[in-house]
Amino acid sequence: MKKDKGDNRIVYQSLVMVTQFGLNMLVPICAMSAAGVWLDRKLDTSFLTILFFVAGAVAGGQNVYRMARRMYGGDGQDKEQSDSDENN
Repeated sequence: MKKDKGDNRIVYQSLVMVTQFGLNMLVPICAMSAAGVWLDRKLDTSFLTILFFVAGAVAGGQNVYRMARRMYGGDGQDKEQSDSDENN
């Protein structure tokens, strides 16, 4: 039972895709949460961390959505925007 190199490539591509989804979600959440904690300490408040966390989660979700649409060939604004960027 010999494995084909194409099978390994598909596994690696899937692993990279899952990692990209995770990073696209995690980085905005961590960055915005850190900014919220810093501002809460600076301004002596207690609610900015929560607001910034939610904003980071929304931004991360939007990043993942855009990346998924681009990967799976979804038509829409991203394609139109890249076309207009190429024309300028």
